[in-house]
Amino acid sequence: MKLLHRSFSSFPSSPLQTFLTIPQLCSNGRLQEALLDMAVLGPNMLGFHDYDALLNTCVNKRALREGQRVHTHMIKTSYFPPTYLRNRLLIFYGKCDRLADAHKVLDEMPDKNVVSWTAMISRYSQTGHSSEALTLFAEMMRADGKPNHFTFASVLTSCSGLSVGKQVHGLIIKWSYDSHIYVGSSLLDMYAKAGRIEEAREVFECLPERDVVSCTAIITAYAQLGLDEEALQVFQKLLSQGMSPNYVTYASVLTALSGLALLDHGKQVHCHNSLIDMYSKCGNLSYARRLFDNMPETERTSVSWNAMLVGYSKHGLGKEVLELFGLMREGKRVKPDSVTLLAVLSGCSHGKMEDTGLSIFDGMIAGDYGIKPDTEHYGCIVDMLGRAGRIEEAFEFVKRMPSEPTAGVLGSLLGACRLHVSVDIGEAVGRRLIEIEPENAGNYVILSNLYASAGRWEDVNSLRAMMLRSAVTKEPGRSWIQHEQTLHYFHANDRTHPRREEVLAKLKEILMKMKQAGYVPDHSCVLYDVDEEQKERMLLGHSEKLALTFGLIATGDGIPIRVFKNLRICVDCHNFAKIFSKVFEREVSLRDKNRFHQIVGGVCSCGDYW
Repeated sequence: MKLLHRSFSSFPSSPLQTFLTIPQLCSNGRLQEALLDMAVLGPNMLGFHDYDALLNTCVNKRALREGQRVHTHMIKTSYFPPTYLRNRLLIFYGKCDRLADAHKVLDEMPDKNVVSWTAMISRYSQTGHSSEALTLFAEMMRADGKPNHFTFASVLTSCSGLSVGKQVHGLIIKWSYDSHIYVGSSLLDMYAKAGRIEEAREVFECLPERDVVSCTAIITAYAQLGLDEEALQVFQKLLSQGMSPNYVTYASVLTALSGLALLDHGKQVHCHNSLIDMYSKCGNLSYARRLFDNMPETERTSVSWNAMLVGYSKHGLGKEVLELFGLMREGKRVKPDSVTLLAVLSGCSHGKMEDTGLSIFDGMIAGDYGIKPDTEHYGCIVDMLGRAGRIEEAFEFVKRMPSEPTAGVLGSLLGACRLHVSVDIGEAVGRRLIEIEPENAGNYVILSNLYASAGRWEDVNSLRAMMLRSAVTKEPGRSWIQHEQTLHYFHANDRTHPRREEVLAKLKEILMKMKQAGYVPDHSCVLYDVDEEQKERMLLGHSEKLALTFGLIATGDGIPIRVFKNLRICVDCHNFAKIFSKVFEREVSLRDKNRFHQIVGGVCSCGDYW
């Protein structure tokens, strides 16, 4: 393979600078070197700043083994850490889900402060150990600990019973935290979950200032109790005050809107551009378009058009994107902007209309639209060519870019190389990406996928070793699904969900039907050189499959199943979801980190490229 363009040349690392201190090594991302220095230094050679830098790095990376080495070194060298460092140890173990170790650190602390107590209470609360959180809070009160607003907010999350919640509320008033927005939001959420909407509203009204969290909490409370008009009124107020709704806000507003008997209710809210965007993101494009079409033409700004264009684009509806773009330009109704062209190019990419997209891009270069392409537009073309399997053409396009390609552009090309098994170009791009983003686990995973699909297991193992040396950790995959106003979370091979046995039994039943319908597990998604049976078991435990299975159990026949995932969906789970939708005659909406997958009758809106 000929030498790569300068963008992909390997830049030599600077010589090892042995004079760097441990804090400097940590700040430069060289944790393993810092740990080696720690290991060779004897008693009294390391001080507060050394241990602080090491522990902070381990906390940020959730590097369990490395953090345990630091703790062990403290013990072996008879170092007596101050309260601050003991708190860092407690937080470290909590972040790594070693709650017993974290509690042991707390128990052994001679001087506990509010950070010590709150860190442990908060971690218990976040991981669903409500009784442990409340028990520890009671112990803190007996020890004359002084809670702060973080302490109270964490404790309120664990108050499943109204009587306990009221007792905590009394303490909040005693300590004068009842007007704190962070505590107030947690307090009204506690009352709302107990069905005490009047108390929740009273807390909300007494807050000296309100943010999107507190507004969302009261909107959710109203929606869950069927008080739809009240929910929409608060939503209108939130928008009028310039706050930006988040996903939870949108989900609650959707619940309220679905509960209204007439569309006229809340029609002022409907006309808001953000709702067009919301319905698009929630997979309801027909309703988003209905809202768009019902807007007076004089009120349609570029924001309105762009929201609709992006919605179509994200769902792979390239034809609809081009039709709407043509309507937008007709009679020069609204002048396209950079976002408009990005949505159109993306629509051409997802709609497999690469020649049309290239023509539009050439028009941008020629000045037809008065908008010069930026990095995102160039990235769209790379994505477009990659989807079409034109890998070498995409690679040459990247090398001709007027500026250095970003990680996003290279990541798109690497994904195309994985899909079309272009190992040589993929390896070059992947290695360059790792140089640019050494701590991004996704780059290692995709390159590992590419090696695994080509049977290059030595290279897979080499990458895995590189990740370990660099203390790179892959974010755990999780999927969630909403049922009866509750979000149900699933992790890979999840054994924590209260209905886990039912889900696992149903999944085995589903698998048999799926295989009869033609489902064949894609073992290339398993990055371990293990036997085929073990690979299949690993694939079956993916969080998307567990969430889909729960959705089939929990919802009635014909009800669409909507699953969300924090990472990019793997090829096997995507194939599984397609056949699942066909076998069980369910519409499946699967929103992963990259895009929306709208699957109907075994066909996905992404065109099997994402």
